[in-house]
Amino acid sequence: MKVGLFLKNYRPEIGGGATFESEVLQSLIQYGGDCRHNFIILSWRKEIEQVLSGTKIQFLPLQQSYIQNNFPQRWQRKLVITANNLCQKINLNIKFPEKNLVEKLIIDSGIEIIWYLELGTYNYPTVELPYITTVWDLEHRNHPYFPEVSAAGKWEKREKSYSHKIQRAAVIITGTQAGKAEIERFYQVVPKNIKVLPYPTPSFALNAENNHSKNVLSKFNISQKYLFYPAQFWPHKNHAGLLLALKLLREQYGIIFPVVFTGADKGNLEYIKQLVVELNLNNQVHFLGFVSQSDLIALYRYAFALTFVTFFGPDNLPPLEAFALGCPVIASNVAGAQEQLKDAALLVDPRDEKQIALAIKSLHDSPKLRSSLVEKGLKQARQWTGKDYIQRILAILDELESIRRCWNREKLFYQK
Repeated sequence: MKVGLFLKNYRPEIGGGATFESEVLQSLIQYGGDCRHNFIILSWRKEIEQVLSGTKIQFLPLQQSYIQNNFPQRWQRKLVITANNLCQKINLNIKFPEKNLVEKLIIDSGIEIIWYLELGTYNYPTVELPYITTVWDLEHRNHPYFPEVSAAGKWEKREKSYSHKIQRAAVIITGTQAGKAEIERFYQVVPKNIKVLPYPTPSFALNAENNHSKNVLSKFNISQKYLFYPAQFWPHKNHAGLLLALKLLREQYGIIFPVVFTGADKGNLEYIKQLVVELNLNNQVHFLGFVSQSDLIALYRYAFALTFVTFFGPDNLPPLEAFALGCPVIASNVAGAQEQLKDAALLVDPRDEKQIALAIKSLHDSPKLRSSLVEKGLKQARQWTGKDYIQRILAILDELESIRRCWNREKLFYQK
């Protein structure tokens, strides 16, 4: 069966989405070669072609295909988009339909089923074909007040996109039973159509060589005993709660920990920097922005602990990365966290800075507890890898093949 795999976030600076896409693609290359399915990668990212060099996996660069094969349609679509934008500006309630230029490309390639690695509000190319989609979270339902999922019409866009795409999917992939329960509850999906596949521990962390020098500390002017929080600056990441915990540790217990923040600004960085000044934490907080993967590995390895105090779940990748790199984990007790992290992390209420502070203090006071978490984390990191993930996906595709063979594979059903 020809399977189209759509990749959207294949850039390191994107964050967790890019890490997940990279892990899936590398695992597919490494462990999917002997399967009976043929994979075709669909993406705007031309650099993927180099990654696929020497493999049996085909690459169709979407933008290049537009230019080469759809020149008249491409300009027609631009005209339609311009007209729609103009109507919107003058409050004219008219919307011209945009022709799906990707549809012809997908049909001509012979793709029989599509696999989307992320469900989002973006307009990924949908056609009248069965598809698999991965649901990371439904936090616009659980936390509709956070601006990143609500402001400027985002809640409505997200809800419209999710309700349509989830209910039409042949198979929905989620990482935890908690995530499955939310999909069933919010969108009334038949349970058998939802498959629980835990997110794999990223191989860059699992297979990292143990030769990282402490140059990273001098490079960023960091003292050796620090807390680490790799997270883009969204409000839901709760940098504010961690800063309040640092203040409490200093004032009530005389414990002073530096904290290292990495990640891109998503609109909240200025506020967090202002909060650092207000709390008099200037000398304790390091903002490193986006860092390379090698620096990221070293920062995990030399950190006293990962403090991943996000409000969003039910799945998160940084705790798995920390597990693999011997960094003890303090994480938010959100839905799905216990299921994903087991007993290898200290779980805290992200709303309660005192809980966060006391969890940090417990590691500070008990080297034995810290060593125990490191040991449990290393074990947990190896429980589910990219190989396991791909093998389960291939099994799902095998099941769908017995359904997909029931109608013509050469053209869409509605074509005459």
